[in-house]
Parts: sequence; structure tokens; C-alpha cells
Amino acid sequence: MRRKTFSWQLPREIEARLGESTYGRQRAICEAEHLLIILHAPPDPETHAREPQVFLRKPDGVVLWNGTGGGELRLRQLLVTYRELLERYDDALDNAQTVSDLFEILEPLGPLNRATTHLSQALQAAREHAREDAFLIAMRDEAYEISRGFEILTADAKLALDYRIAQNAEAQMAKAKEMAAAQHKLNILAAATFPLMAVATFFGMNLVHGFESAPGLFWVVLLAGCAVGGYTVKWVTTR
Repeated sequence: MRRKTFSWQLPREIEARLGESTYGRQRAICEAEHLLIILHAPPDPETHAREPQVFLRKPDGVVLWNGTGGGELRLRQLLVTYRELLERYDDALDNAQTVSDLFEILEPLGPLNRATTHLSQALQAAREHAREDAFLIAMRDEAYEISRGFEILTADAKLALDYRIAQNAEAQMAKAKEMAAAQHKLNILAAATFPLMAVATFFGMNLVHGFESAPGLFWVVLLAGCAVGGYTVKWVTTR
């Protein structure tokens, strides 16, 4: 696949620095008093593909865009598009309620954060080649603010996600402690009642064992069962 060609004549020095298949990363190329600024439109949310936005500043200060005029307007519109995306995801972060909402925000924020960082760097390089161009200075400053906004927004979204994950983990840990405490109480109850139930089951059998005529033996058996139950409780609760 060959890179797009536009209806302008680039100096040979600039053509020599361009690849045949693509315009490559966002950057500024200054040769033969011509300044070529290669930028990218916001990446596609699904494929993350980046459409090149190529600006050519001629020696007389006229800025072209993709082979046509109106370069200054197109550059402003490009920054407005990034600014609108920043505001949209900022509102989405404010309204995020679940971890899934935060993931849906973070997924496109990564490519947008990188794209605006390189956009700001490219315009800074362009400004260094055209130091007296007030328009490029203004665009450079605007791009820096947008880039910084995406950087802060990405950090805030990651922090919110980490907080939600930690909060959920803490809630699960508290629930696990409650379940362990309930299980522990059941173990104590079983340990206390098992000896008595075993003795009651034995003596409740329809067998002639000679203890029927000795009522006082009932209390001996009961106390013995309680003693065994107390020892079992102590054994269960001792770590």
C-alpha cells in the first residue's frame, strides 16, 4: 500500500524523508524553507487506525492541508475534535458507576493519550522551525493543554479503577470473614452438642441396661456429657 499523494509539489528534500507506504509518526519536517507537519486524526475506537492529517507551510506563511487550502482552519478543527473528545470522556468518567464503565473509558483513552502527546510534540517541533509564526505558537499551546488534559484524565480513570477494585476486594474480604465467623460458631455449636446427642442416643435405645432403676445416674451421665462437650469446644477453639 502506497501513501496518499496530494495535489501539491513537495520539495525533493522533503520527499526524500518520507516513506513510500505511509507518512509515519506525527512529526515536523523542515526542508527548503517548507515546513511539513504530519499529524493524525483521532484514532478509530474499534481499529485504532490513524488517518494522516498533513499540513504544508509554504515560505510565504500560507498553510495547506492535504493538498488543498484552508490549512489553518483545518488545524483548528483538528484540535477542536480532540478537545470535544476530552470533554466527552471527562463527563463519562464523572458518570461512571461500575468497573465495566471505567474499562470502557480507559480502552479508548490509551490511544488518545498517546496521539495527543505526539501531536503536541510535533507542533512544538514545528514552532521551533517557524519561531515567529503566532498561529503555530497558539496551536502548540492548545495542543499541549489537550495533551495534558488526556494525561490527567487517563491517570484519574486508572486511579478510579484501582479504587473500585480495591473496594470490591475489601468487601469480599469482609464477607469472607463473616462467613468464616459463622462457620466457626457452627463448629462450636456442633462440638458442644455432639457428646450430649451421642449419650442421649445411646441411652435412648430400647435396651435393658440396668440404669433405669438408678435416677441419680442420669445426672452423672449429663455432667459427664457436658464435660466432654466443654473439652471438645476448647479443642475446636484452640489454634
